[in-house]
Amino acid sequence: MSRRLWREQISRYPGRIGTVILLTVLTAGLTAFYPLVIQRALDMFTTHDERILYQVPLLIVILTVAKSAAQYGQTLATQGLVLIVIRGLQGEMFSHLCTADVSRLEQEVPASLAARFTTDVVSIRDAMIRAVSSVGDVVTVIGLVVAMFWMDWELSLIAGLLYPVAAVPIQKLGKRVRRASGNVQEQTGQTAALLTESFSLARTVRVYRLEDREVARADHSFDMLHSAFLRIVKGRARVDPLLEALGGSAVAAVLGFAGWRAAMGGATLGDFSGFVAALLLAARPLRALGALNAALQEGLAGLARIFSVIDEAPAIRSDSTARLLPDGHGHLVFRDVTFRYADGREGLRGLNFEARPGLTVALVGPSGAGKSTALSLIPRLHDVTSGSVTLDGVDLRELRLDSLRDALAYVSQDTLLFDLSVRENILMGRPGATEDELYQAAEMASADAFIRLLPEGYDTRVGPGGQRLSGGQRQRIALARALLRNPRLLLLDEATSALDSENEAQVQAALGAVRKGRTTIVVAHRLSTVRSADLVIVLDEGVAVEAGTHNELLAANGLYARMVRTQELPS
Repeated sequence: MSRRLWREQISRYPGRIGTVILLTVLTAGLTAFYPLVIQRALDMFTTHDERILYQVPLLIVILTVAKSAAQYGQTLATQGLVLIVIRGLQGEMFSHLCTADVSRLEQEVPASLAARFTTDVVSIRDAMIRAVSSVGDVVTVIGLVVAMFWMDWELSLIAGLLYPVAAVPIQKLGKRVRRASGNVQEQTGQTAALLTESFSLARTVRVYRLEDREVARADHSFDMLHSAFLRIVKGRARVDPLLEALGGSAVAAVLGFAGWRAAMGGATLGDFSGFVAALLLAARPLRALGALNAALQEGLAGLARIFSVIDEAPAIRSDSTARLLPDGHGHLVFRDVTFRYADGREGLRGLNFEARPGLTVALVGPSGAGKSTALSLIPRLHDVTSGSVTLDGVDLRELRLDSLRDALAYVSQDTLLFDLSVRENILMGRPGATEDELYQAAEMASADAFIRLLPEGYDTRVGPGGQRLSGGQRQRIALARALLRNPRLLLLDEATSALDSENEAQVQAALGAVRKGRTTIVVAHRLSTVRSADLVIVLDEGVAVEAGTHNELLAANGLYARMVRTQELPS
């Protein structure tokens, strides 16, 4: 995963990488000069050299200023590189999810997906910063080790033999932290999903007095998250004490050997003091390198979750041989269509019908009969399991997705708008439309009048999901967007369900005009919608049990007639 991250993201920025390396090496190299300055100062002090009054202070000032400047530049360069890499990962993941199968997105709650862009990314960012900083730590340690060997190779060997002992336990601790980090990220997503669900159902919670139940559910989720975080903390907490103990042992061994050697009359005070200074200066970067493995494992856990999303190939995509939709007027045919969900449930079985250009076909039936499933096959939100759906003589699976979807407009029952202005929401139907075309589409959808009464008219922001508007207003804006698209095929899934009788009559009249010259497929419950359809398909448990006009089906006295009588198709 680290190699892949380098290949796909980091290597795109050679200039930034070079700057980080240069400043990191410069910072570390300047740090390694400190013990030599201390050695020089003590030797001059011992020999009563008068140059100690100006030479050493000047060296320290120059060294400190140079290191501070290099350190500042290194921090900016490192953070800049890491942040632009994270930005690239986020963009790639979101781009993939925008083209992923709808069924894939429906398997995971939005809050859990959002956690990949926040929690996982934070762990990757921290790990990358630590990893880049570790380059400086490595160079610092190498510089200090060279200085230590320059001053006293015997003491250096004694100190160097102890630190490698920590490698094995640190590696084991890192693996534990990685597992714990994966659990934290999963639990964070689940907790976010629970909170989102609870807040969105606030009215239901209050009315049914479910506050205690929700508090209990949240407490359980918080407890699980707390336990997951605690496992990470315990794993991290073991690293520093281990390195501290080894560092103390190294200093003790050095002091013991140096004391014995001093008693025997060897080495100068400057050599010894400079060496101890180098050893103490090396303690911090060595501890940082020891703790690096745990941080990297956390980042790798997050990286694995992000790459798992990016690597999911969508089942619904354009083949290399896919072609453009030919000219036509929206001749749609379902031939022996069967559809099964991923869990094996059968949504449709042997569905056959033909929608000729300019005609309206209504799909009706009890809840769960397969109406919306049939509608979702037309824009290829799902693909048929067997059989075929053709548009103007071409199987939908042989068409380029962009060409197919450009010929469609879709309005769903649960209309949610983007948190943009009314104008921008409608123009999504056809971004290049003129102002006159925009207003005309809004008038046809019976939306122009109420839009102009909004605080800023067409420039009024609608809020997240369009929550600042009523359900009927949202639906009329969605209709305006669909009408502005001027589609060959119009798909309406309960598109007038949130309208009152007066507005519905206006929209139905508008749709009656719009349907001329194009095919319209309607999933409907209201009798007013069904009555005007040229063909009504009655579905029951995924099977078409009746077909005909409104009057023909009433005369047949079958399921459709029973639904009308029992007001499952209210007038």
